[in-house]
Amino acid sequence: MALLGLCLAGPTAAGKSALALALAAELPLEIVSVDSALVYRGLDIGTAKPSAAERAAVPHHLIDLLDPTEAYSAARFADDARRVAAEIRARGRLPLLVGGTLLYFKALREGLHALPPADPALRAQIEAEAAARGWPALHAELARVDPATAARLAPADAQRIQRSIEVFRSSGRPLSAWFSDTGARHDEAGRWPLVSLEPRSRAWLHARIAARFDAMLAAGLVDEVRALRARGDLHPDLPALRCVGYRQVWQALDRGQLAPLREAGIAATRQLAKRQLTGLRAITRRTVFACDEADGVTAARDALRQLGAT
Repeated sequence: MALLGLCLAGPTAAGKSALALALAAELPLEIVSVDSALVYRGLDIGTAKPSAAERAAVPHHLIDLLDPTEAYSAARFADDARRVAAEIRARGRLPLLVGGTLLYFKALREGLHALPPADPALRAQIEAEAAARGWPALHAELARVDPATAARLAPADAQRIQRSIEVFRSSGRPLSAWFSDTGARHDEAGRWPLVSLEPRSRAWLHARIAARFDAMLAAGLVDEVRALRARGDLHPDLPALRCVGYRQVWQALDRGQLAPLREAGIAATRQLAKRQLTGLRAITRRTVFACDEADGVTAARDALRQLGAT
C-alpha cells in the first residue's frame, strides 16, 4: 500500500517545525501545515508562522489561506491536504504534514462522521446565552447532557462548547454519540503514518512554552493584535482570534492592562499543550518519540527518513 504522505504531530513547542526543516535537508519534501491558526493571514507572530527564509528554503502549504473574518473546517482541511499532497507527489517529492491540530489529522487519516450541519440561528442563540451567562455556565450545561465531550473541553473553549451544544440541541444526540458511531467516510491511516513528538517531562515543555511566548512578546505580538483591532471588522469571537495568545492579548487590550498578559498567555498555552497530549494518547496508530531527549529526536528523524525513503 503506497504512502500518501508522512505526518509529524506533537504538542505546541515540542520542536516539530525544527525537525521538519532538518529533515528537508535530507529528503526531497514539501511541508503541509496541519494548524488551524496558520491558515489566517495577518496572524504571524502569535502562531509562530514559518519565516520568509524558511518558506523560501522549503515549500510550505496551507498557510495564509484566509482572512481572519473567515472560517475553516476539518473537512475542508482534509480536502485541501489531499489535493496539495497529490500535487507534491506528482512533482516527485514527499508531502510531510506537520502540526498540532489533531482534528485535522483525524479528518485526513480516518475521515469524519456525518455530523448535523451548522445552524446559524441556533448558533446565534447559543452565543447570546453565553454573553448573558458566560461560557463556563454553558460548559456545565454540556456536562449534564454530554459528560464525555465536556470532560475534554476547557470551560472557556467557546468554539467547541458552542458546536457541541448546537449538535445536541439540533439532533437530540450528544456529540460523543456521533463520534462513537462507526462508518467514517474512509480510513487511510496506514497510508499517512504518524510520528509524534511527546515529552516525558512536563516541566521541559512548560519551560519551552514560556520561552516561546516571551519571544513572541519581544517580537511584537501586542502590536500585531493592535493592528488587527484597528481594522474595525474583527471581534474576539471569530475562530481566528480565539487562538491561544491572540485571545489573551485582545482581552488585555480590552482591559487596558498588559501586566498579567504574560502569565495568562503562558497558562493558556500550557492548557492547549495538555489537551493536545491527551488527544495524542487517543491515537493508537502513532509512533512516539521523546522530544525532550536528544536521542529521541534523532530517532524520530531516522524513522521519518526511513519511511520517506520507502
